[in-house]
Amino acid sequence: MCRKSHGSAFRARGKVKTKEFHWRRGQELLRFYESSPGEHRGFCSRCGSNILTKFDQKPEELGLALGVLDDDPGLRPTCHVFVGSKAAWHEIADGLIQYEGFPPG
Repeated sequence: MCRKSHGSAFRARGKVKTKEFHWRRGQELLRFYESSPGEHRGFCSRCGSNILTKFDQKPEELGLALGVLDDDPGLRPTCHVFVGSKAAWHEIADGLIQYEGFPPG
């Protein structure tokens, strides 16, 4: 589902604590839809860019689409998730741990 909604081999997403996330501007342009039960994807209502994801079961956490950031967030990937449904033509060759679905815990 993530590959298809992003039109690419994978989605780069960061986990952000809700209490540490603050809008500078543009929050009024965000529109949500429930992509899976309890998972709400937020898009820009002007350009359609995927911005963030909210989770009913984890209200203290947001999923931030890293491709929308202007600056380097200062973090690097720690693992690959949902490798079981990755694009067949994409090869992961960086040596990071890979999970078929969600990581444990």
